[in-house]
Amino acid sequence: MKFFSPLLLACAFTACSLAHAAPPKHGAVKAGKHKAPARHKRVAPKPKVDYNGEQVNFGEWKAVSDFADEIALRDGFARDELRALIAQIHYVDSAVQLVKPGPPGKPKNMNAVRALMLEPVRINAGVKFWIEHADLLARAEQEFGVPADIIVGIIGIETVYGRNTGRFRVLDVLTTLAFAYPEAPNQAARMAFFRGELENALVLARKNNIDPLTLQGSFAGAIGLPQFMPGSVLAYGVDYDRDGAIDLRNSAADAIGSVASFLVQHGWQRSDTGPPVYSASVAPGRGWESMLGQGLAAKYTLSELAGAGVTTAMPAPPGLLYGLIDLQNGAEATEYGLATNNFFAITQYNRSYFYAMSVIELGRAVRLSMASAPLIPAETL
Repeated sequence: MKFFSPLLLACAFTACSLAHAAPPKHGAVKAGKHKAPARHKRVAPKPKVDYNGEQVNFGEWKAVSDFADEIALRDGFARDELRALIAQIHYVDSAVQLVKPGPPGKPKNMNAVRALMLEPVRINAGVKFWIEHADLLARAEQEFGVPADIIVGIIGIETVYGRNTGRFRVLDVLTTLAFAYPEAPNQAARMAFFRGELENALVLARKNNIDPLTLQGSFAGAIGLPQFMPGSVLAYGVDYDRDGAIDLRNSAADAIGSVASFLVQHGWQRSDTGPPVYSASVAPGRGWESMLGQGLAAKYTLSELAGAGVTTAMPAPPGLLYGLIDLQNGAEATEYGLATNNFFAITQYNRSYFYAMSVIELGRAVRLSMASAPLIPAETL
């Protein structure tokens, strides 16, 4: 069975939301002193760069030259070294094409997303990943309060547990999008974002003593098993294997700790041990309709929701706030749910209800498969 590419995943959840990018000014959460066994380090072979980038002289572009001057001064880079590095960067037209909005297509369909994301290959890979890294997942759950199935769900949706981490050189796509982003109403904001991430990538490479041209990732520059943008690696990355470097490309431990760190710093509540979302029914009167589309935050009490005609089959804790979410199913009936703050913490990773629901359901499917499968020693995987 074919593994789904990061591009296909991005298309399913609104391509290139880049919601989990962040400036490097925030400090990373410090993990404990436990050192994971060596078997946790390497998880996947390095992908090959198999696209045709166009060799252009970015150094002759005034905007690029000015940018290099700025970061040389701001970050202490040697200008001559930056000039030599820029000369090796390629323009990638496919990245430009991939960030363009797609043509109007079929109506959104949660069941179609489920069929794409909850297929046997991904679930079986999740079982293997969970068994192999059970101690790390249990440790992260204890230290951060994020359940293992949520961490497993995110890494599975993002890269099928490291199998699809991206085939683009990060500097190529970030430079291309920073200075040649396609025309769009938000073009200036997007270019500024990618310029910031280009700077972050250079800082990240220097901090970890690696050649920045060896960084590979998605068409938008996201890196490693959890597909963090460079700024997110700097802001939320955790050296969870305590080897002195944050390596989301090769260390499952660092990926697990970093996903948990990201969620906690975006509102995950340890004290809420219930499901992140409760299936809901809505009354025909549609008094609840104004509660939809109220942003990525829980705002309503259960009494307010009930007064508008929203009920749940499974009792939801009365002391929490909720958001009413809708998951369209094409021509079929729309699904509704009451989402907690923990659900919305997941949407900070990718600003899509469909994405958060897929993470939750994949993690649940892997956990159920684990429960029904015989225990397999990790050393045999």
